[in-house]
Amino acid sequence: MTEIAGKVALVTGGGSGIGRGLALAAADAGASVVVVDLLLDRAKEVAAEIEKAGGRAAALACDVSKRDAVKKLKVDAEEALGKVGLLFANAGVTWFDKLTNMKDEDVDWVIHVNLMGSLYCVQAFLPDMLSAGDGHIVATASNAGLISGWVPEHTPYSISKAGMIAMMLNLRLELEGTGVGSTVYCPGGVKCQIWTSYAHRPEQFGGPVSQELNLDATWSKENIIGSFDPEEVGPWVMKAVQENRPMVVDHSNQRVHFFNHYVNHAVKAFDEAEAWEATLPRFQAATAR
Repeated sequence: MTEIAGKVALVTGGGSGIGRGLALAAADAGASVVVVDLLLDRAKEVAAEIEKAGGRAAALACDVSKRDAVKKLKVDAEEALGKVGLLFANAGVTWFDKLTNMKDEDVDWVIHVNLMGSLYCVQAFLPDMLSAGDGHIVATASNAGLISGWVPEHTPYSISKAGMIAMMLNLRLELEGTGVGSTVYCPGGVKCQIWTSYAHRPEQFGGPVSQELNLDATWSKENIIGSFDPEEVGPWVMKAVQENRPMVVDHSNQRVHFFNHYVNHAVKAFDEAEAWEATLPRFQAATAR
C-alpha cells in the first residue's frame, strides 16, 4: 500500500487534461502538489484551483524533453514544497500521420517529450525515494502503446508509449523490496487538450506548427466507445497508486482490441515457434529419449 496523504506529489503536464485530473485527485487524497506544465499560466490555474479547495500547491514550468530542465525542476520543486514522494510523469504530445510524411523534428518531438521526458523524470526523482524507502512513480502511457498495432498512422506515439510501459514494468523489478511503488497508466480515451501542444512546440523541434488532430473519425467512432472526464480517472489512478498496482487502464471495452491486435499475434508466434522447434534434429532426439 502507498500512502498519498502527507506526501509531495509532482505532476508533469498538470495544467490540463489528465494531468489536471491527477493533480486534483492527489490533492483530494491529502498530498501537496507541484503542478508542472510547459505553460506556466496553465500550471498556475490548476494550483490555484487546488488552493481554493483548501489544498497546498505550487506551479512550475518545465520542458521535460530537456534533461537539464528536469534536473532544475527537481531543485525548484523541493524549494517550493519539499522532497517529492509521488511522481506522475504525465506530460505528453501526439501526432497522427504516416511515418513517411513526418519530418525528423516531428518524430523527435513525440519521442523526446513522451518517452525521454518520462525517463528523465524517473532518473531525477527516484533516488530520493529510494533513500527514503518510500514513494511511488506513475507514468501515463496509453492503450496505443499497450496495443501497438491498433491505432493507425500513430507510429512514433505508439513507440513512445510502448516504451513507457516497458520502462515501468521493468523498473518495477528493480523496486521490489525498496518501499517504492510503480504504476503505469494506460488511458484509452480521456477528454483533454493534447492537440493544443502543436501551437507550443519548442524551437528545438521546429517551433509551433499549425496541425490538425488527424485521427480518423470513422476509426475513432468504431474503436473509442466513450471518453472519460479527467476528474473521473484521477481518483481511479490514485486508487491504483494506493494499492501499488503495476498497471491501470480505464476502458474495459478495449480488452477485445488487446487480444485481437496483440495477444493473439503473440500466442500464434509462440505456437509457430513450438512447431518449428519440433522439426529440429536436437529437439527430435530429445523427444525420442
